[in-house]
Amino acid sequence: MSQTAKYEILYIIRPDMDEASKKELVDRFDTILKDNGAEITESKDWAKRRFAYEIKGFREGVYHLVKLSANDAQAINEFQRLAKFSESILRHMIVREED
Repeated sequence: MSQTAKYEILYIIRPDMDEASKKELVDRFDTILKDNGAEITESKDWAKRRFAYEIKGFREGVYHLVKLSANDAQAINEFQRLAKFSESILRHMIVREED
């Protein structure tokens, strides 16, 4: 049996999305994580911030934070794979928390 690991995912959503589309995007990625065995403890918008440099033509973005735990890397790998193809996610970062 593998040990549960805790992760933090921070991703930046393009700033020109309306609230309903943004909620749909967040719900979709939360579901991807859950369907692949992760348990989400927190999923919230963090802040809208200006960037130091332009990312994909945008000067700012909405930062969204997800805290989760998972027994293996399947959920993380699937999130990462799909986030790369999403035009609505400008950047993402995944950090494994120390025990």
